[in-house]
Amino acid sequence: MTLTDPRPALHQQLQRSPVDTRSLAPVLDIAIPVSNQETRLEGQLRGLHGHLMDTFPHTFRITVADNASTDSTLRIAERLARELPEIKVVHLDHKGRGNSLRRVWLSSPSPLLAYVDLDLPLDLSAVAPLVAPLISGHSDLAVGTRLARGAQGRFSHRRGLVARAYNVLLRVLTGARFSDAECGFKAIRADVAHKLLPHTGDDAWFFDTELLIIAERCALRIHEVPLDWTDDPDSGVDVVRTFLTDLKRLAKLTRKLHRGTIPIDGLRAELGRGAQRR
Repeated sequence: MTLTDPRPALHQQLQRSPVDTRSLAPVLDIAIPVSNQETRLEGQLRGLHGHLMDTFPHTFRITVADNASTDSTLRIAERLARELPEIKVVHLDHKGRGNSLRRVWLSSPSPLLAYVDLDLPLDLSAVAPLVAPLISGHSDLAVGTRLARGAQGRFSHRRGLVARAYNVLLRVLTGARFSDAECGFKAIRADVAHKLLPHTGDDAWFFDTELLIIAERCALRIHEVPLDWTDDPDSGVDVVRTFLTDLKRLAKLTRKLHRGTIPIDGLRAELGRGAQRR
């Protein structure tokens, strides 16, 4: 006699295997993309490293991705890596958040991948709720949000206006359900990342939006974590220029999706959790 699972097929499809936290590779690999950040790098790295050593119950690695720095950033990172075995340094000749994350994540042996932007001072206690649903298999990606209910922080007037306008446009033009595409605090399961990343093409700031839109189209589950954060008045990001550039790249991505350049149907059949929302 053959026993059958009484649960409906959709329920079975919604399950994702828990992450094996006994693997020899570090369970979590947090990438830190940096470029010419010699004044803040050491303090931020020591703070993150100390927090993970004290609170994170699994093995971890912090990968500093140096994006063609011309100051002492690379030398500082390499010195810290010699002192702290959980820190690794990768030097890249070309700048760009997307380029550095794609390179680091695709080469990482860890089952959990994340990144933190040094331009986003935040409460590091958010690391645990960011990765917990990925470890359990509940979610595929997890994103920090500064714009959802429960988040604590205040933008400068211009940055706040641009951030909210950009995310409203995403909801109107693409039907996106995530609240904060550009927040520099995200995590993803490696088994999912290795399937999605080859279909991303942006090397700069739009990489975040591109990855999230593709993930939603593939019916993946995205978990949002409201953040306690502080706006950085010294950030080198030109938010208006980035906003306009991202709109052009959004138009390009939309054309690729309509033309079927990205194999959404195949990815959804392989990875998705139920039917795609139109």
